[in-house]
Amino acid sequence: ALARALFEMTPEHVLDEVKKANLRGRGGGGFPAGIKWETTRNAPGEIKYVIVNADEGDPGAYMDRSLLEGNPHSVLEGLIIGAYAIGSHQGFIYVRQEYPIAVQNLSVALEQAQELGLLGSNILGSGFDFDVKVHRGAGAFVSGESSALMTAIEGRVGEPRPKYIRTAVSGIWERPSNLNNVETWATVPLIINKGPEWFTGIGTEGSKGTKIFSLVGKVNNTGLVEVPMGMT
Repeated sequence: ALARALFEMTPEHVLDEVKKANLRGRGGGGFPAGIKWETTRNAPGEIKYVIVNADEGDPGAYMDRSLLEGNPHSVLEGLIIGAYAIGSHQGFIYVRQEYPIAVQNLSVALEQAQELGLLGSNILGSGFDFDVKVHRGAGAFVSGESSALMTAIEGRVGEPRPKYIRTAVSGIWERPSNLNNVETWATVPLIINKGPEWFTGIGTEGSKGTKIFSLVGKVNNTGLVEVPMGMT
């Protein structure tokens, strides 16, 4: 999907495909990812940041953890594609301190990406530069909130900012910053590979695609399931 995006599509085309797919944020808010990307892309300023929010703090929620431990490459690929569409050259992955295996597997994936020319300068000879840093969270539940998370990445206490300050326009170090959660980024390569029509063929009218759920508590079968949006 990354090679297709870099060599067969313009950044605008990538953005348009994500908007057509009506990919909504998988972190709980459900805001359309394409509109969020577009806001950051169109915000004034040369320096822009993209962020993976892997700070899931809800009790019994292990969706982000499972993806980062089992398939970190999909998250990384989605992040690079998003950065290309937005015009960002620096990304951050904010991971919970309590997820050591996720951090370990993610670090391996980052090293492999560097070795294969999928990160750094002139990715795959395309002329696009992009780097990623992993930031380990301090364990505060509030840091899962977007502006608090960005404040923590800056090295300060992770406290939320006033809501009237839009992080898409003024986020990390007051630069335009786009934040999506792990599952949202991991869905992007599928949309680029299979097309928005395939994606919109799954789910409901208002919510397209699939969603990963964590089944815990007093149920017969615990674990993770991925089902079409709208399933009961």
